[in-house]
Amino acid sequence: MVTVAERARMNLPAAVWAGRLWAFLRRHHLFVIVLSLAFVLRAVTMIGYGPALWFNDSFEYVSGAVNPERPSALRPNGYSFWLLLLRPFHSFTLVTFTQHLMGLSVAVLIYALLRVRFGLPGWGATLATVPVLFDAYQIQLEHLVMSDAMFALLVVSVVTLVLWHRKMSWRLGAVIGLLLALTALTRSIGLPILALVVVYMLVKRTGWKPITAMITACTVPVVGYMGWFASVYGNFAMTNSDGAILYMRTALFADCTKMGVDPRKELELALLCINAPPSMRSFSGQSYLWWASGSSGQRFHAFGTGSTFTPRTNQTAGTFAKRAILSQPGDYLARVGLDFVRGFQWGRPRFPDFRTYQQYEFPFEDRVLPTWTSYRGTSDGDARRYDPGLPTTVIGGKQKVIGTWIHDPWAAFMQDYQRIVRLPGTVIGILLLVGLAGVVARWRTLGGPVLLPWLAAFGLILAPAATAEFDYRYLLPAVPLACLAAAISLRRGCTRPSAPAASVPTTERAE
Repeated sequence: MVTVAERARMNLPAAVWAGRLWAFLRRHHLFVIVLSLAFVLRAVTMIGYGPALWFNDSFEYVSGAVNPERPSALRPNGYSFWLLLLRPFHSFTLVTFTQHLMGLSVAVLIYALLRVRFGLPGWGATLATVPVLFDAYQIQLEHLVMSDAMFALLVVSVVTLVLWHRKMSWRLGAVIGLLLALTALTRSIGLPILALVVVYMLVKRTGWKPITAMITACTVPVVGYMGWFASVYGNFAMTNSDGAILYMRTALFADCTKMGVDPRKELELALLCINAPPSMRSFSGQSYLWWASGSSGQRFHAFGTGSTFTPRTNQTAGTFAKRAILSQPGDYLARVGLDFVRGFQWGRPRFPDFRTYQQYEFPFEDRVLPTWTSYRGTSDGDARRYDPGLPTTVIGGKQKVIGTWIHDPWAAFMQDYQRIVRLPGTVIGILLLVGLAGVVARWRTLGGPVLLPWLAAFGLILAPAATAEFDYRYLLPAVPLACLAAAISLRRGCTRPSAPAASVPTTERAE
């Protein structure tokens, strides 16, 4: 039923609505200007690089969207579900457009939370959004057919909802739980974020009803997905890759002599041993999982499964990796520490190899899609099934699908922009240190509202170093959370002192 007040608002003349909109824009004029400039940069990117940019992982996601009858053995299908939702439009341009909107939405959430909940002035809240809005690598990542923009929006949405409400109902807890389920189905690291949120809510004495509703709302979709996965692969899990990827983490230091692997009794574990001393091994652990058509490929295919990501190979690789960690904890911690601090360099060295490094750069020429074998066809064939408008060209007498075509001067502008405007890893480290200082300063309240975004940012950087390997794109979802933590930590220094206490929606007691 429409109330009298609502009916009155609906009948307001257009001039009144226009006046209210103008007043709103004036109050937030600085952020509106910054957001508009960021939108223009994304529009230039879309014009310069049509319809999308591609990463090696992109084709597995597209395969999941055109073959929705089975889950991926390698990674959760959450992003593939999003592509499936957009598939009726047959447009990768639409996909990248929605992802750029996701990136802008992250900035809007940060700004709104800092302004409304924590009372920062417009310039302070706007400043916290600048790294998300203008970092060239963030814009490039949004233009890739990848899950990262969606994942970042989901994580920031969860943190925003938790921090926005001092008191939480079970309904809100259920909404947060559903968002966490989507986060976990987009990237597996979403489940540890659930644990982090639960601990934070327990510390803040939120109450058992919202916590129970959140856990239930998150568990049901995740368990349902795992049941679907089990119906296809036979094991109740989300992927068949976690053990194999952890093996990649340990491949650079694992010593089967120290691990006590007996080839006579543990043949499958022995097949994963690397005889070369650690000093003679590859620079990157990825070469022992993805690119070794000789050494590593033969190891995994020696299991007779024909694939790296099967329950059997995944379990064996995971057993090997765990034994390596327990037998050589010092070597493991050294590798984790090295990869963790690698992200805080001022420069951007080529890592883990030139090919991967180049996939984060705006290209200088059209991109022809590879013809890798997929579930039911090829990677380029799956892309054309999704978007029949992708053009083709003839190279070496064979027809190739063009996945990215260049339009200058727009593309050239973004190439130059990327060389100049980026967020150095050192700045991310400084943001984390500022957030840590905010946590320590609020030790009486166990870190207050700074604790959740800071731990989430720290965890998103540490987790890949501990379970896989450093990759530049793993840093970016942590940036908005690090900005939030730093801004909340510094809010006492930038909140307007002249504002009446009742008009500033913050309370130090709530921390």
